[in-house]
Amino acid sequence: MSVRSSRLPEGVHDAVASAAGSFERLQNTPATWIAPAALFLLVFRLYPLIEAVRMSFTNMSLVEPEYQYVGLESYVSILSSSTFWTMSRVTLIFVAASVVLQITFGMILALAIDYGVKEKLRGSVSTRVAVLSAWVIPGIVIGILWKIMLIETNYGVVNYLLLQAGFDVVAFLSDPQMALLSTITANTWRGTAFSMIMLYAGLQQVPTHLYDAAKVDGARALQRFRYVTIPQIKPVVFINLVLITIYTLNTFDMIMSLTGGGPGHATEVLALFMYLEGFNRFNLGQAAAVAVLMLLVNVLMTAVYMRIFIEEEGL
Repeated sequence: MSVRSSRLPEGVHDAVASAAGSFERLQNTPATWIAPAALFLLVFRLYPLIEAVRMSFTNMSLVEPEYQYVGLESYVSILSSSTFWTMSRVTLIFVAASVVLQITFGMILALAIDYGVKEKLRGSVSTRVAVLSAWVIPGIVIGILWKIMLIETNYGVVNYLLLQAGFDVVAFLSDPQMALLSTITANTWRGTAFSMIMLYAGLQQVPTHLYDAAKVDGARALQRFRYVTIPQIKPVVFINLVLITIYTLNTFDMIMSLTGGGPGHATEVLALFMYLEGFNRFNLGQAAAVAVLMLLVNVLMTAVYMRIFIEEEGL
């Protein structure tokens, strides 16, 4: 039995070699490495964004398969509602307070850890682990944990400690003002870790000789922080500020498990309203309109931050 040669014809062999060479050249181009990320963004980011904008001009519902295009009707209905503006005020307070507190506590922790590492103090690693533990816990779980701690009886952890100290039980979740303060506190506890990571990374990039020169000139610790540290880490502060603002504005999972938006609408932020409108009341059109409005707010705030940090400071 004879064995026939498996050698390809010369024309086919040349075509295969040409295709292999083209593939090898393609592998060495940036497009090959960018394509997977671009495809992911196109499918999971850009398409849902375009679809949400389209849905906002419809009366689409989860319980009705048929829908119609209604133009700006969803936007008019939302913007003419007094409840929407009440939730906008709550959202503004929640976002502003959370962002300021996260930046403040994140900076304090970053400076403390940076000082501890440079001075080789014990506890720097354990402090970072303790702070980061809040960041990796899902928002739903954080809301449940804080709800357990803030139970308005002597069985709640915080109220038990207050009773032991001689104080009365505090209505952390049933009083409107205290409920909003509780959600801000829980969100600050969760988000401080991210600010700490960003700012600590920025502190590592500050040249040591700048601090040495400032010490020689007689600058105190607060003056070194103001005139050396802050100018050097402004780009990091800008990025941190934009990210935590967007993240806080879109927070709904923690609030949903902590207060459910109550009492009344005291803690119902726009992100939670969007979720409830879409998946509790099944009004996908109006939920999409709220999502588009929140996107515009995010873009506007980012533009304001860029105006403040980039154009005026020359970053």
